[in-house]
Amino acid sequence: MGDIKYINPNFKHIYSVVSLFSGAGGLDMGLHNQGFKTIWANDIDVDACETHKAWSGADVVCGDIGKIGFDTVPKSDIIVGGFPCQGFSLAGPRKIDDKRNTLYRYFVKLLGINQPYAFIAENVKGILTLGDGAIIEAIIEDFSERGYDVYPNLVNAADYGVPQDRWRVLMVGFRKDLKVKRFEFPKPFNYKMTLQEALRDLPKPGTHDICNASYSSRFMSRNRKRNWHEVSYTIPAMAKQVPIHPESPDMIKLDTDLWKFGDNGVTRRLSWQECAAIQTFPQGMYFAGNLTSKYKQIGNAVPVKLAEVVASAVHGELDKCIYGEKRSVLEVL
Repeated sequence: MGDIKYINPNFKHIYSVVSLFSGAGGLDMGLHNQGFKTIWANDIDVDACETHKAWSGADVVCGDIGKIGFDTVPKSDIIVGGFPCQGFSLAGPRKIDDKRNTLYRYFVKLLGINQPYAFIAENVKGILTLGDGAIIEAIIEDFSERGYDVYPNLVNAADYGVPQDRWRVLMVGFRKDLKVKRFEFPKPFNYKMTLQEALRDLPKPGTHDICNASYSSRFMSRNRKRNWHEVSYTIPAMAKQVPIHPESPDMIKLDTDLWKFGDNGVTRRLSWQECAAIQTFPQGMYFAGNLTSKYKQIGNAVPVKLAEVVASAVHGELDKCIYGEKRSVLEVL
């Protein structure tokens, strides 16, 4: 696709962004739409980097963040990133000593070196209870020691125009010299976007656009279908675990952790394009790689519309702190 245009072209101040663990760029795209510009991004996934480059035009450096010299990372107004969450997830092994949990330290290190005005860090809600809260406390303390006031927010993307239940922690930090002593995440919208609204304009997918792998016992352990008037279940990164399309037959509960598909129709998973729409990526967006890779990039992303909400709030706070200008949060959404 061509260059993404800002939803509102009249921003007085465009803030620069460095993005770590950027993936395909859902968080970055939401920021882009609300007065930010990604100038440098990093991820280890080659396909995700190609996807990001295709829409953002940023300097996307593909590789292990631990092997990239931080002296090569440009200064920016804000640093963002969804550091890898597998070790924090409620759905997987929750080991305090999981080596993946320490990757956020690269995020913290770069903050300490480059000292941007602010940061946004995203993670799964399991991070709040890991180690009986010890992990999130340690992370906040690390950010504080680098000079930032930190405001963690547990939010459901479904409350902000995203057609899926997706609980995430968004940690927003402001450099202490900006004296931001209160930051409240915007209130939920007074409506929810349904699957019918999200998918109604999409063309019918081809069979090559839909994961047709067998359904595992894990998949069949719970209901995987939401109807047209509802929001979707969380879109995962693993293609085999993607929810089934709302036109599929209802699933029937047989026993504890055991379901089956109904017989009155054809059951299929959501296509990767449908998953992208539910993640609020723009229709027709290019994703690099094979089918499994496309699903992975989409499922790992921050929903664009959720990113727009936090971006608008942060942009307004920076305008007020740096330029003395006030604007209503979300006035440009």
